[in-house]
Amino acid sequence: QVQLVESGGGSVQAGGSLTLSCVVSGVTYSRYCIGWSRQAPGTEREGVAVLDSDGLTSYASSVEGRFTISKDNVKNTVTLQMNNLKPEDTAMYYCAADKCPSHWVGYVVGFAYRGQGTQVTVS
Repeated sequence: QVQLVESGGGSVQAGGSLTLSCVVSGVTYSRYCIGWSRQAPGTEREGVAVLDSDGLTSYASSVEGRFTISKDNVKNTVTLQMNNLKPEDTAMYYCAADKCPSHWVGYVVGFAYRGQGTQVTVS
C-alpha cells in the first residue's frame, strides 16, 4: 500500500523559505512520478512540481525559479524547497505519486496516491 506522509509546513513572512518533506513508501512501480500539488480555499488544486524516475523535473510557471523538488533515494523522501515565498503561495500542499507518461507537472493533480497535506501560510 502506497503511503505518503508530508511534513514541514508552517507560517512564514513573504520572502522567506520553507522546506516540505514527504516520506514515500509502498511504491512498486519501476517507473513513476512524485510531485506536489497545492490548493488554496476557493480554488482548484494545481500541480506545483514533479519529478520522474529519471530525475527529470518540471514546475508550474508561478513557482519556476523559486521552488526545487528533489529526492533522496536512501531515505525515500521527496523534498520541496520553497524560496522567496509570496502570499499567493499560501495553500494546503499535498505530496502525490503515481505512474506517469511524462514529467508534465499537470499530471500531479490526477495522481492516485496523495498524502494528508501540510499547510503553508505566507503573510
